[in-house]
Order: sequence, then C-alpha cells, then structure tokens
Amino acid sequence: MTTTAGLIPNWYPPNQENYHLILSLWQWYPAFASLQWFLSWYGMGKTSVPSSLFNLPGRPAWLTMEIPGFLSLLYTLSTLPPQLPSTPSSGLPYQNKILASLFVIHYLYRAILYPLIAPSMSPIHLLVWFSALTFQVTNGVCIGAFLSGYGPSTSSEWAAYLSPFPTLQFSVGIIIFYLGLLANYYHDDELRNIRRREMDRQARVARESGKKDTKGVDKHYEIPQAGLFKIMLFPHYFVEWIEWFGFWVACGWGCVPARCFFVNEVASMLPRAVSGKKWYVEKFGEEKIGKKWAAIPGVW
Repeated sequence: MTTTAGLIPNWYPPNQENYHLILSLWQWYPAFASLQWFLSWYGMGKTSVPSSLFNLPGRPAWLTMEIPGFLSLLYTLSTLPPQLPSTPSSGLPYQNKILASLFVIHYLYRAILYPLIAPSMSPIHLLVWFSALTFQVTNGVCIGAFLSGYGPSTSSEWAAYLSPFPTLQFSVGIIIFYLGLLANYYHDDELRNIRRREMDRQARVARESGKKDTKGVDKHYEIPQAGLFKIMLFPHYFVEWIEWFGFWVACGWGCVPARCFFVNEVASMLPRAVSGKKWYVEKFGEEKIGKKWAAIPGVW
C-alpha cells in the first residue's frame, strides 16, 4: 500500500487505495439521498423551523458547510502531486488546472458570495449542516485527488482519456459549465430580487407611517416569473446540474468523481424540488402554480 502525508495521513489527502475506497462508497450516496422522498421535513430554506433548538444562523452555517469543499480540493491539489511518481517534473498540465479553477470559481460564488449578498437566509438545522459539510469535503477530496494525479496527469494522457476529440470535448464541457454558471447566478438573483423588492416596500411603508421597525423578509415568498421560472419552480437547481454536467464532459466520461458529483447533486436536490413544488401549491394554490414543472422541464 502506498502512503501519503497530510493532515490525516493516507486519508486527507488519500493514498490511491483509500481514494478508490472513498469513491466506491461515494457512488452509493444516492441511496442515502433517496430517503428524502419519504420525508416531508427538511431543516433549511422554506421548510426550516425558526424555533428549533438545533438551528444554526443561516449565513455562518452556509459559509462553514460549503467552503470546506473547495478548500479540500485546493489542499489535496497542493499536497498530493509532489508525493506521486506520476506527476511530471514540469507540474500538472493545463487541463488539471483549468478544471480545478472551474470548481473553485463556482464555490467562490456559491459558498462565499451567495450568502453574503442574500437579503436574508433562514436558519439551517444542525443535521442538514453536517450532511452538507460531509458532502462537500468528500466531493472536494475525490475531485481534488483525480486532478492531482489519480486521473490524467500529462497532456498525452488527457488526449487519450478524451479520445477521439479531446480538444472539442474539453472545450464543449467548459462552455456548458459557464452557461450553467451564468444561468445559476441569474435565477438566484431573481429570488434575491423578490426579497429586495419586499425590503424596499417595507422601508417605504415604514417611512410613510413614521415607524422605525419592519417585519423582515426571512419568510417572504412569491412565485418568481423571470427566465426559466416561467416554466419551472426550481430552475436554479436545473442549471446547476447543467453546470456540473459540463464539468463532467470536460473531465471525461470515465471520470468517476465528476460523474458522482453530477449524479449525487441530482439525487440530493431533486427530492427537495419536488417537495418544494408541493409547498408552493399549498401556499399559493394550484391555479397560480399552473403547469410549472419542479426542476426538470417535461419530466418532473
């Protein structure tokens, strides 16, 4: 068995044997995520319960459960390659660096910017926080290890890995990723605008009535209408899946960590979208929701 040094020797970053063990377990994550189909409770967002003893404040909880994902990738990418004989003396090729950059770019927005610019964030239950933290660390380590040398580590290896059209497949994957990223931001911002408008309305009413306090917007919801919201209720989920599908394309169809990330995201988010549609129907009525899909147009 090979050995690797790090914060947790052989595990963080993992040696090759443990990397394959983690991946083999990681592929079973959808079985765990499928439990959400049978639960009406989800301690985050619309369905969070403000009075729960185990709640964490929204912003710091989000930051601390999301940031470890890309930090784990960066840590693995900085510590593992020098320990692998397969790493060329010139360093990893541009493909590895670009793919790592895409991962980090997404999470600079999702993990840091997103909670900081949100007008408000509902509390997050400790169990949800821990589950998300585990997801992020595992995902960051698996993708980081693949990009560190357990996947292709030279340009010639990438050419063979993405055969028969390596440059085309890599480029198309990156384009899909960025289209998904931009669409993700756009639809997230539409949700933010709902609360921004409500904050402005409350501030205007307070000024006109001479009151200083407003009731806040933590639990203010409307039916969004911009972009893909016209046909579905959770397009920000759908376009994030497109984003990570593009990442998988660029990594290559044989990249198990990228495939796991895409499949595991869908497995964990689709049940929430379907239950979220039920929540919208209960709150606003079936007539107002109409024939909108939950998160996959024409399917669900």
